[in-house]
Amino acid sequence: MTEKTFVSVFRSSAKEDTYLYVRRGQDWNELPESLRQIFGKPVPALDLVLTPERKLARTTGREVLEAIREKDYYLQLPEKSDSYIVAFKEKLRDFGA
Repeated sequence: MTEKTFVSVFRSSAKEDTYLYVRRGQDWNELPESLRQIFGKPVPALDLVLTPERKLARTTGREVLEAIREKDYYLQLPEKSDSYIVAFKEKLRDFGA
């Protein structure tokens, strides 16, 4: 697999640190209704040329391209954090640190 695909990446307006990868020019209304409702308004993040060999922050080009080929999109969800780390950071913020 050596294809190059133009991909658009959108940030979710409803869910923090959630991104949607689609073929450039993908019609938003052709994506599943449930995905559109949960994702909220798509905020353009970037456009890129994606190849299977390309490494991304949390996945690979191959995984994204396979998902786009099968479902017309790739949904990147936030990394899971240990709850005690999240609670600790919130406490730090409350104390103005």
